[in-house]
Amino acid sequence: MIGSRRVAVTGLGAITAGGRDVDALWDTLLLGRSVAVDLPDIDETYGPVHIGCRVGQDFDPGVHLTHPEVRRTDLTTQLGICAAMDAVADAEWASTGGDRTAIVVGTGLGGMIRPFVTAVETLETNGYMRVNPLTVPLIMPNATAGWLSMKLGVTGPATTVSQACSSGAAAIGDAARLVATGVVDRAIAGGTEALTHPLVVAAFARMGALSARNDEPERASRPFDRDRDGFVMGEGAGFITLEAEDAVRARGGRVRARVTGYGATSDAFHLVAPHETGAGAVAAMRAALADAGLSPADVAHVNAHGTSTELNDRLEALALREVFGGDVPPVTGNKGAIGHLVGAAGAVEAVAAIRSLETGVVPPTANYETPDPEIDLDVVAGAAREIPAGPVLSNSFAFGGHNVTLILEP
Repeated sequence: MIGSRRVAVTGLGAITAGGRDVDALWDTLLLGRSVAVDLPDIDETYGPVHIGCRVGQDFDPGVHLTHPEVRRTDLTTQLGICAAMDAVADAEWASTGGDRTAIVVGTGLGGMIRPFVTAVETLETNGYMRVNPLTVPLIMPNATAGWLSMKLGVTGPATTVSQACSSGAAAIGDAARLVATGVVDRAIAGGTEALTHPLVVAAFARMGALSARNDEPERASRPFDRDRDGFVMGEGAGFITLEAEDAVRARGGRVRARVTGYGATSDAFHLVAPHETGAGAVAAMRAALADAGLSPADVAHVNAHGTSTELNDRLEALALREVFGGDVPPVTGNKGAIGHLVGAAGAVEAVAAIRSLETGVVPPTANYETPDPEIDLDVVAGAAREIPAGPVLSNSFAFGGHNVTLILEP
């Protein structure tokens, strides 16, 4: 990675529909089954889709937030704070604050939807004086970064990345660069999102991006499968802690993995469709490999973006074949199990990729049953697969033409 310091991953945190912590997420992914369900607050009056992967009732923000703090934060912020605090605890930092620590948070819409819709309805129905005076801090996308800096005493950079579905991965890449180049000594980085609101589901359905398999929600999201028809909206958060590796060794800490490569490109092609040749994705993967000082042959497996949409999966496969030639390593897609977490997706998938590095096991791609002749990839399916030790390439592509690739190594 650009910079003179090796960047170690020392802590993991994740909260998803697959469970309250990293272990629960990992168990869900290993089972290879979707956790999508019918959403009780969404019916046909909101459109043709009423399924999703929603964080369960076992999520208690009070584990890390006081009652007043819970009242002052949206679910997106609560998920982000709790996953990040879990990662910090996992890293076993003796202290958390100071100006040599950074926070980088990725999110697509932040806490915009629920408080904003409520405020508009309140204003129209009950007037100005009934609008919640906390509406602005509830909806601002940088709320998670701000809250984390206050709770942890971080006075270094605390920034927010918002580039749709690649936000979480970009946050990790940006944070790794801050550590590698010596701007800071450590960082808390990841993504958070909670977009199973009726308005968001309706909007994505109106675009034709979502699967409408309402009668079989657990079979709806099927990355790379011939019969895919769209993704399932999910929610959750994933965070990791990053440190200069020499400092980790000096304190006797644990190195869980390393971030060695980061590539970011733009398609400059279309606001919501990937480049028809996959050129931007190819460039991002090649940039990340070059940053890590690796050749394609060094990569042990790919954690794919794998949205389960017809176009995205086909073009990601095209890009992978362009980068790897005829020898694409085994590919897995996590969205089939836990849904598409938008701004949190790349960060949660990075957590999953790190668990693969630690265990030597790649989770199966949920609902991959019928190969698509246009895909032609070795998709891990049916059961988890043991793989040789080696780097993982993790892709995240987004509306706006944003392409991000991370290289993670043991």
